[in-house]
Amino acid sequence: MGRLAIDLQKTAQWGAKFLYISNAFFITAGFLIDSSFHIGTVILTPLSLLNIYFKLIQKKHTLLKNFGLLAMARYMLESIGPEMRQYFFMNDTEERPFNRIERADVYRKAKNIDSTEAFGSQLEFNHHELKLKHSFFPLAKKNVESFLLTFGEERKCENPYTITKPVMISAMSFGSLGSKAISSLSKGACLSGIPLNTGEGGLSKYHLNGGADIIFQIGTAKFGVRNNDNTLNENKLKKVSNHPQVKMIEIKLSQGAKPGKGGILPKEKITKEIAKIRGVSLKEDVISPERHVECNNPKNTIKFIQRIQKISKLPVGIKFCLGDEKEFLNLIKEMKKQKTFPDYLALDGAEGATGAAPKSFMDNVGIPLLPALDLVQGILIKEKVRNKLKIISSGKLINPGKQLTALAHGANAIYTARGFMLALGCIQALQCNKGSCPTGITTHNPILQRGLVIEDKAKRIANYVVNMDKEFKELLAAMGCKSIEELNKSYIYNVN
Repeated sequence: MGRLAIDLQKTAQWGAKFLYISNAFFITAGFLIDSSFHIGTVILTPLSLLNIYFKLIQKKHTLLKNFGLLAMARYMLESIGPEMRQYFFMNDTEERPFNRIERADVYRKAKNIDSTEAFGSQLEFNHHELKLKHSFFPLAKKNVESFLLTFGEERKCENPYTITKPVMISAMSFGSLGSKAISSLSKGACLSGIPLNTGEGGLSKYHLNGGADIIFQIGTAKFGVRNNDNTLNENKLKKVSNHPQVKMIEIKLSQGAKPGKGGILPKEKITKEIAKIRGVSLKEDVISPERHVECNNPKNTIKFIQRIQKISKLPVGIKFCLGDEKEFLNLIKEMKKQKTFPDYLALDGAEGATGAAPKSFMDNVGIPLLPALDLVQGILIKEKVRNKLKIISSGKLINPGKQLTALAHGANAIYTARGFMLALGCIQALQCNKGSCPTGITTHNPILQRGLVIEDKAKRIANYVVNMDKEFKELLAAMGCKSIEELNKSYIYNVN
């Protein structure tokens, strides 16, 4: 490698000399022979000046100082590396976080295209695969019971809320997503009869204008229901809770992509409208607190849940990524002591996503979904409180197979955000935190959003839900189960 670097530096030096000599030739020939030679001058002079700047003036980049334009070519190739790998070099099962096969399946469902395939699965069957166990005696699909789940029934909530499909749209704020994407999700959720979670950015008109049922999320900064010191403004919460479309309240304690750290909205994605809704500056990143100021111990956390239940008169859940199971056990014991339980736990696996998170958190913090579900389920059963609440699970659950696996591990319903982003047309460009999403989903740039036609994308959302629900019932029937209540871990086979 050292020898190669020396050879490349010699090549760069030779190339620079050739560039300068050629530029000098065209300048001279343009004046002394014919002005048409200045075509070369126009091309080579900027390159010569740029090379001089890289090698003699700028001090930030070592490679540019050593290799000039040759290093710039390297940076340019590196910048398009993800696109080159995605479209030309990676096979159908290699990409992360979702490979081409997984994305194509969502696209087909959203476009209402036949999802059958030929010849055989492209997945491997010799690693840590989880498979659903089918029955020798599968049921007819018509014998599978319709899904029905009511939140708030355990504590006789004044305004319980019932869902009729196992999948819901997970938290996505106006801010992390653009106005057209949120509007499309709202309309699509309404068409398919599922609720839409607002995310922590507050209740926007875009969440409402499609007519969807709303789960209002209270993040650690409490956007939309906050006082200036990040404490809860009860009057604002009452106003939100009284809105006819708001059906449940969700207290976000943490999330899978960055547990232990507050939400992040880069300044590149903050518009005047978002700044007004959230009460923040246009000039700097919005970093939410790492926790609610009211929730500094188990006792106060349960009191905070009880307070929101009383104010809202709606089902109230808590969202978190599991860390230390002993802390979760202490929280459950405090619930028993105060005789106050949330109506649901939204358990987010460490593989969950976000618009922006530090890589160190995304890669290294939190427990993945299935082990977390096992731990949470085990603690709730041991403490004899499993019947006090529901569990919603989230974390890369974009297809019915993975959803049924989570349900077999103890969940009652499913959240997915990226599944619905893919249904909108997301191509996994990984630009969510930069405001430059090419499909117009996670950007507020009106030019990039122009291609998002709300009516069309709403229909895709509805198609995705309908086709997932269809496969969901077919898989249940193949497993010999009439409903998800019959599922448990014995229906899952670990290939390992």
